[in-house]
Amino acid sequence: MITGDFVFLYYIAPCEPWSPYILAGSGINYYRPVNTLAPHLDNEYTTDGQYIIGAGSEIRIGDNWRVKLEVAYNMVWSSNIDGNPGPSNGLIGGTANDSWVNADVGLLYYFSKGEPSKICQLYTGIAEVDYNQVEDIVRRYQTEPTEIDYNRIEDIVKRYSQRAVEDNWTLLGVNFDFNKATLRPEAYPILDNAAEILLTHPDVSVEIYGHTDQVGSDKYNFKLSLQRAESVKKYLIAKGVDAGRLNTAGKGKRELLFNEKDPTRRYYNERIEIRVKKKINIYYLINWDL
Repeated sequence: MITGDFVFLYYIAPCEPWSPYILAGSGINYYRPVNTLAPHLDNEYTTDGQYIIGAGSEIRIGDNWRVKLEVAYNMVWSSNIDGNPGPSNGLIGGTANDSWVNADVGLLYYFSKGEPSKICQLYTGIAEVDYNQVEDIVRRYQTEPTEIDYNRIEDIVKRYSQRAVEDNWTLLGVNFDFNKATLRPEAYPILDNAAEILLTHPDVSVEIYGHTDQVGSDKYNFKLSLQRAESVKKYLIAKGVDAGRLNTAGKGKRELLFNEKDPTRRYYNERIEIRVKKKINIYYLINWDL
């Protein structure tokens, strides 16, 4: 008997030295019955189809060499192979159809494997890193570190501070650390200018009001806004302004300038206002990052 099969194999662990698999397929048997149980059978060569299912394992013993262990169950489409014909009960496992089990032990040699699969790289890590490509991306998108030029900020503040003191004043840039009342360095030149104006007008007294955005409770925002107003007051005192000319109050989130449906407007609600109590009218709008 000559058998030709077309079989699909699925390797359960294809990257391991011991690689089990399952198989399924179909084939054709070409044979001539001899020494049959039924003397009336035709002794001419004939063909029958068959289905095959099975399992096995390949053991790697070299780059191209494998030892194969396999067991398969063959289901023939007829009952003529054993010479005892009977009615067919279907293609798969009819009671009258012939079937057999075979076990193989063999040695495999792969003459040509084609292009290697990348599936086994998952067990050992990612592919080799292209450092030249990484360096090119970093070089393309890197930016130089930004340094704050405090002298330039101070010059800008002084340039615009030459306006008449009776005008309303809007100064942006007095910033605090998140959820704190600690002044950040970029606020110093702006507050230095405010201190200079107060020192050159000793008869001016001011109210320093702290404001917050809508985030948080009323009680918490009132406390935070007062603490920030006190931080501004302490800075001005340190610059020589008489403490008796400076009063502080916390407004919390009760006097919003803008609706905060637009997140960009929150910056303007988080502010310090300095309002002149007498003599001249100076108005500061001082913001912080949150």
